[in-house]
Amino acid sequence: MAEVARREAPVPAQDRGSAPGPAPQTPAGLDLARLNGVLWVLPPVVVLALVFLYPLALVVQQSLSPENSGGAFDAYASVFASQSFREALGTTVWLAVGATVGCLVLGFVLALVIAFVPFPGARAVAKFIDVFLSFPSFLVTLALLFVYGTVGMANGAWTGLTGAAEGPFHFLTTPWGVLLAEITYFTPFVMRPLLAAFSQLETAQLEVAAGLGARPARIVRQVILPEALPALAAGGSLVLVMCLNEFGIVLFTGAKDVTTLPMLIYGKAILESDYAAACVVAVVNIAISVGLFGLYRVVSKRAGA
Repeated sequence: MAEVARREAPVPAQDRGSAPGPAPQTPAGLDLARLNGVLWVLPPVVVLALVFLYPLALVVQQSLSPENSGGAFDAYASVFASQSFREALGTTVWLAVGATVGCLVLGFVLALVIAFVPFPGARAVAKFIDVFLSFPSFLVTLALLFVYGTVGMANGAWTGLTGAAEGPFHFLTTPWGVLLAEITYFTPFVMRPLLAAFSQLETAQLEVAAGLGARPARIVRQVILPEALPALAAGGSLVLVMCLNEFGIVLFTGAKDVTTLPMLIYGKAILESDYAAACVVAVVNIAISVGLFGLYRVVSKRAGA
């Protein structure tokens, strides 16, 4: 009996060869791990502070620096009261909103054609959109100038056919020309998330809707559009932020009567040497852009972009 009891007695875990569990960390070990994490994070934080935060702090400080023993917010009061600032703010907002609406409509139509209308080269066009996103904005503006500029191909063809002294196409130097250039350049930024959303759309839904007799317009309205709304919101938010800060398109079109906030900053700082006013406009532009970028991040997160 004693031998049977010894045989049935439980064997300790260490005798069965089981691996011991991880030893609990001591407070000294936790402090060391925390210190290593801080050391890894510190260099990029320092670089970010020197490259971005420090110049931004200088801009804010310059905007609050009083001149002639004035108050800290005198520059803000002077800029906000000026007609040029109000006009530049209004021009910036309506150009950005107009370009965003145009990009949403045109981008949605083009993405529909590429994704659901079979034609030779559709895959190549979709790949070209990815390449187009890397182009600088002034290239598109130069291309439009070659076609519709004062001495562009359209005016040259008109004068050659009619013998007129000049052609009729001068809209590129107007706000409508800037709007056309921005829509042309920023539309692919809406198409890219739309094409990604359309690629995840189940074709069975479209086949069922078509089998039930739904017309293409109704399929787009009731099946495709609800699935595309998050991508449209994400792309539109990004385009709105980028249009608010666009400088190259306005500059290269030569639209002298079109003054946006970035152009006003350039004029105040470079042409008038009024750095305090330029910094005030820059702070306003940054505040609007950061607020809209936060909105874009929220929309993109909900859309899964």
